Amino acid sequence: MAYKNREWLSWLKVIIISSIIAFGIRAFVFAPIIVDGPSMLPTLENDDHLIVNKMEYVFSDPDRFDIVVFHATRNKDYIKRVVGLPGEHIAYQNEILYINGQPYTEPFLSSRLNQLQEGSHYTHDFTLEDLPGEYEEIPDGHVLVLGDNRSNSTDSRVIGLIPIDRIVGVATFRYWPFNQLGLIH
Repeated sequence: MAYKNREWLSWLKVIIISSIIAFGIRAFVFAPIIVDGPSMLPTLENDDHLIVNKMEYVFSDPDRFDIVVFHATRNKDYIKRVVGLPGEHIAYQNEILYINGQPYTEPFLSSRLNQLQEGSHYTHDFTLEDLPGEYEEIPDGHVLVLGDNRSNSTDSRVIGLIPIDRIVGVATFRYWPFNQLGLIH
């Protein structure tokens, strides 16, 4: 009888320790997220299942074009792409991103832009001053985010600049659907 009690206690310890480790990884290192809505098309689709790396920004700042998850409200997280970084001025004109007056290409939008009919717009023209807050440059500790589906995205054009401390992490890996399994770009 004593042997069975020791074996049961041994299994209980393994289960408890495993649960603590799993909780720690989930809380501090990686987290699953499910894409909700069309705002990141064509890069991400509604109901894509992703892994978010929560440790990425512990030792570094967001990079341009990272796909990040952030707390938009107390109860809602959004997933968007970082377009503008602290100290920069952002503008869009005639489907071209300008950062501090220099044009930048957005390769993840090239297929959509190539399909545009003459006279139509994918990203309507705007400047940083047009956004909530009316900034002349992105202040320290903030980023400008946009959805890849520019005509159907609630992003910095509507909600303003995002404080970096509200970023949960960077979306790094898609695990569902299986036919799109892999790293996210």
